[in-house]
Amino acid sequence: MSLAFLHAHDCSEPHTDSVWGIAWTATDSVVSISADGSLKQWDSTSGQASHTQPPHTLGLVSLDVDPTGKQALYNTLEGLTCLLDTESARVIGRYESYTRSGNDSAEPAWSVSLNPKGGTYASTGGSGNISIHSTESATFGERRATLPSGRSKFGMYCKHSPDGTRVAMSSEAGQIYIFDLASEKLVSTYTSHAMAIRSLAWSPDAQLLISASEDKRLTLHDVRHSPSGKPGSGAVATFTGHSSWVLSTDISPDGRLALSGSSDKTIKVWDIGARASVSTIQDTGEVWSVSWRPKPPQHGSPGAFVSAGEDGIVRWWRGAGAG
Repeated sequence: MSLAFLHAHDCSEPHTDSVWGIAWTATDSVVSISADGSLKQWDSTSGQASHTQPPHTLGLVSLDVDPTGKQALYNTLEGLTCLLDTESARVIGRYESYTRSGNDSAEPAWSVSLNPKGGTYASTGGSGNISIHSTESATFGERRATLPSGRSKFGMYCKHSPDGTRVAMSSEAGQIYIFDLASEKLVSTYTSHAMAIRSLAWSPDAQLLISASEDKRLTLHDVRHSPSGKPGSGAVATFTGHSSWVLSTDISPDGRLALSGSSDKTIKVWDIGARASVSTIQDTGEVWSVSWRPKPPQHGSPGAFVSAGEDGIVRWWRGAGAG
């Protein structure tokens, strides 16, 4: 089987440097962050910028949006974490994770993720642990818990499961750690890749996790637990076909398809059930971020997604036959 995806349009005012993160929100807007230090919100129909956050001195390296699309969490290169109200375009939380005081063992955040249930966000960085922080306005950034991985490898990426019960973290050495938030315990460790894992994405039912690595591969994991409490089958499939680092990944809202963006300047669409690539799209530069449209696709349509990367341009793509 093969699928056709058509280039719908580009953004009207590109970033002046690489786009390092992008998210298509539930309100049908798109948020992007860039190495130029700016955050932009886009209208998905026109590609026009609806808001541009004043650029930070250093680049923005991590982005997450909440399930409603009304909040965006982003993080700077040195570890300044901010929460943006996307409706008012106002920063409602700001935390300097690099600032230490007294016996504080905090570390500069690198990757951040909002808990879909609200109230907290997760961060990871140099120590290879997960830190849980408050998102409440009066205590934004205050650390609630530290979840140790047991390894001192740099935390490259973290992402909450859609049900908000777990958080996954990937390392520079190719490991994935999954933590249970209720017990604050490490429940699974996967050694799935030979090199750093750049991105993680959960299936909508929180049963599968896909990882994108510098080893040119994507790996699909079954993270369910058996009645005995032992981890499930772990890595269940490997997707190969990129000729260079895989930098980004996402799973479609119906759970059927996966996306990947690579430094080989291509985007691939994968049929998860068939374990095969069904579409390859040539881009103009390294593809640092991809994101499916959260709205479930129409009958017979594979849906739509957005991509961005090295050239600073946000691009919208739609499945052939989609409106």
